[in-house]
Amino acid sequence: MKRVIIIQARMTSTRLPGKVMMNVGGKPMLAQQLQRLRQCQCVDEIVIATTRNTSDEPLVELARKEGLGWFRGSEDDVLSRYVGAARQFQADVVVRVTADCPLIDPLVTDRVIEDLVDHRSECDYASNVLKRTYPRGLDTEAMFLDTLFRIDRLAQSKVSREHVTIMARSERRDLFVCRSIEDDQNNADLRWVVDTMPDLEVVRALYDGLDLGVNVESFSKIVAYARKHPELVRLNSGMETWDPMASAV
Repeated sequence: MKRVIIIQARMTSTRLPGKVMMNVGGKPMLAQQLQRLRQCQCVDEIVIATTRNTSDEPLVELARKEGLGWFRGSEDDVLSRYVGAARQFQADVVVRVTADCPLIDPLVTDRVIEDLVDHRSECDYASNVLKRTYPRGLDTEAMFLDTLFRIDRLAQSKVSREHVTIMARSERRDLFVCRSIEDDQNNADLRWVVDTMPDLEVVRALYDGLDLGVNVESFSKIVAYARKHPELVRLNSGMETWDPMASAV
C-alpha cells in the first residue's frame, strides 16, 4: 500500500504571493516543511502538486533540488491536480497537506495516516481538521485513492473543485465515513499556517527561538515555547478562523 504525501503549492497566493518560497530559518519555507515531512515514518513518497503557470517554475526547481517528484495541473481545479498527481505517482493512500505549513509535525502526520490504514475496513478519510485540537498549520488529511476518485466524481461546484476535500468534510459528509484525529489538549487557538505577513512573523520567530532550521522539534515543544511568549500568539490571533485546508495555496 503506497502512501504518498501530495503537497499543493503555488506562487500566486492571493493574500501573500510567493509565500511558499519566502525565507524561514535560512531556507525557503517549503524546503523547511519538506525537512519536517521527511521525518514521517508512514510515508513512501513526497511529491509537489503545482500549476502549469510559468510563475510556478521555482517550485519545480525546488522539487528537483530536493529530489522529489512533481505534478503540474490546473491552478483553480485543485481536485483534478490531486487526482493527476495520485495517478502519476501510483498512490494507494493520498495524504494532503498544503505548502504554507512550515511547522507541520511528522508524528501528527503519521498518526493521521496510521489511523486511516488501521481502520481501512471501516472508513474513507481521516484528518485532524474535522474537530480542531491541534494548532492550525499541522493540518493533515489522508484518504484512500478510491475515496479521492469518489470525491472527484461528485464534486461539481467551483468551491468543491478548488478545496479538494470539502465534499467529504462537509458538503456530503453523509456519503463518507470520516475519522477525526484529536489531541488530548486543545491548542487550536495557535495559528502556525502562513497566509499573511503576521503569520510569517510568528513562524520566523518560532524558528529563530528554537533553532528549528536545524532541529525538527515536536509540536508540543513548540507549543510550550509559544505559551511562554504570548506576544507571538497575539501577532496573528485575529486570523484564527482561516482554514488552511480550504486554501488553494
